Amino acid sequence: MFHVVLFRPEIPPNTGNAIRLCAIAGVNLHLIEPLGFSVDHAKLRRAGLDYREYASLAVHPDLTAFRNAVQPGRLFVFTTEGRLRHDQIGWQAGDALLFGPESASVSDAFLATIPCDGLVRLPMRPGSRSLNLSNAVAIAVYEAWRQHGFDGGA
Repeated sequence: MFHVVLFRPEIPPNTGNAIRLCAIAGVNLHLIEPLGFSVDHAKLRRAGLDYREYASLAVHPDLTAFRNAVQPGRLFVFTTEGRLRHDQIGWQAGDALLFGPESASVSDAFLATIPCDGLVRLPMRPGSRSLNLSNAVAIAVYEAWRQHGFDGGA
C-alpha cells in the first residue's frame, strides 16, 4: 500500500488521528524524529483510541534512515508550494506521502531536493495558510486509496 511520513510532528492528537486513519486504511505510518512528544503521550493514545495495535507504525531518526529502511517507490512532499494537486497524481503502491511539522513547512533546502512533480498541494481558498495536519493526511490518503478502488476496504 502507501506510506504516510510525518516529518517532525509536534502535536500528539494529530499524530494519534493519523495512527487511527492509517490503521483503518491499511497505510504504513512513519514518524521522523525529533518528535514533539513521546509516543506514549496520553493525548496521542486518546486520539488513536485502540487502533495503535492495528497500525503499522515506525519511528526513524531522520529522513535518510526512513529512505534506507523503506526504499519508497516515489516520495511526494505536501506543501503549499506544490505544483500538482493531490488528485492530479496517479498514486502507486509504495508511494510515500510526506507531511511537514504543524508549525512550519519542511525547509526550502529540503524542498529543493525534490523534483517539481514531487511537490503536491491540497487546494485551498486564496489567503489560507494551511490545513490541520491530520485533515491533510486524511484527504491525501483517501484520494490515493480511492484511486486503488479502496482495495482491502469493506
